Amino acid sequence: MIEYIKGELTELAPAMAVVEAAGVGYGMNISLNTFSAIQGKKEVKLYVHEAIREDAHVLFGFASKKEREMFLLLITVSGVGPNTARMVLSSMSPAELCDCISTGNERMIKTIKGIGLKTAQRIIVDLRDKIVSLGIAAEIPAGGAIQQPVNSEVKEEAISALTMLGFSPAPSHKVVMQILKDNPDMPVEQVIKTALKLIK
Repeated sequence: MIEYIKGELTELAPAMAVVEAAGVGYGMNISLNTFSAIQGKKEVKLYVHEAIREDAHVLFGFASKKEREMFLLLITVSGVGPNTARMVLSSMSPAELCDCISTGNERMIKTIKGIGLKTAQRIIVDLRDKIVSLGIAAEIPAGGAIQQPVNSEVKEEAISALTMLGFSPAPSHKVVMQILKDNPDMPVEQVIKTALKLIK
């Protein structure tokens, strides 16, 4: 089992990071929270979850152990697979998710793509006691400041990330253009988070 991968960050997109360690480049699926945390860094340490299926061996990378713990809890819920869990952690921070679970805010969780009312209710019922017993709820700080994007290609990066997350390019383009028209200085991760709430 791989616990973490530490090395040079050679490629970074909002949904994928490539870390080179000992001459091997590891491609890892990441959430927007992790993207924000490692943006601009040369050396990174990502905690890993391996999803081994018959047709693929997929790595998920997390900037913190707490985010990985939330991911592992989410995939224990019936109806929530790894990609849906990543979508949840791209739509809200672990702290916000803990807050929604502990307060029973199913309406907020239901706004995430791929999460219906029943799944939102299951997440709350299944995980409410677990986040308290594991101490995740108490230890996760409120979300940090959102960084400015490192380049001006926010539109392409946002559309690319949305496409990787399973959305069609056309509606993604339309929503991203509308968001950037209203908020020209919005960082790419915020554009994607906003788009996730608007694309149906």
